[in-house]
Amino acid sequence: QVQLVESGGDLVQAGGSLRLSCAASGSIGSINAMGWYRQAPGKQRGLVAVITSGGSTKYVDSVKGRFTISRDNAENTVYLQMNSLKPEDTAVYYCAAGRQVSGYYVMDYWGKGTLVTVSS
Repeated sequence: QVQLVESGGDLVQAGGSLRLSCAASGSIGSINAMGWYRQAPGKQRGLVAVITSGGSTKYVDSVKGRFTISRDNAENTVYLQMNSLKPEDTAVYYCAAGRQVSGYYVMDYWGKGTLVTVSS
């Protein structure tokens, strides 16, 4: 089993920045991908950014150029630096961990979520 604990969600003004953190613990040997998903009210949960153990990254189009996902393998921690935040970024952000399978990701473990609210 893997436990994920995310933090960093807050209320910020449009144009501001936040940094989310996700610390993984437990049986992490089977994990080769970690990422961030978000769910806004009335919408389905969707991918924001993913990083693999090899360092490759993927972002949803709406955050490219504004968000950066990174990792610290020694600490088993993944970060999401969010800049130039927009009100439409408001959502609960979830950390997830799992495996890359073909062209998609199977996320076996999920954090509890952290709320990001961007005011206009």
